[in-house]
Amino acid sequence: MNEKFVAEMKNVLIAQRNKILDALAEKDNDFEKLLTTVESGDVVDIASDVVDRTLLDSLSAQDSERLQMINQSLDRISRGTYGHCLMCHKEIPEQRLRALPSACFCIDCQTKSELQNR
Repeated sequence: MNEKFVAEMKNVLIAQRNKILDALAEKDNDFEKLLTTVESGDVVDIASDVVDRTLLDSLSAQDSERLQMINQSLDRISRGTYGHCLMCHKEIPEQRLRALPSACFCIDCQTKSELQNR
C-alpha cells in the first residue's frame, strides 16, 4: 500500500477520532445539564429529559463503536497491516478506504460477513 495514501488515511482517521471524542465530551456536558434540569423540573420536563437521555445513550453507543473501529485501524497502520482485508488478506481498494477509512474487510468479505450475521 502506498505510504503517502496510508499517511493521508491516518490523518483522516485521527480527525474522525477527534470529532467523535469532542462530540462525546459535548454529550457528557449535555447529560450534566440534563441531570440539573431533572432535579429541578416538573413531570413533563422529566419525561422529555428521559427521552433526550435515551437518545444520548444510543448515540454514545454508536460513537463508541465507531471510535473502536478507528482505533483498530490506527493500530493496523502502526503495525503495517492497514489496507489489507482481515479475512482474505488481499489489499482493500483505495476507493473503499477513502469512502470508509476504518474498513477492515474488502467488499466481498464484508458481504460474506454480513450474510453470516443475519
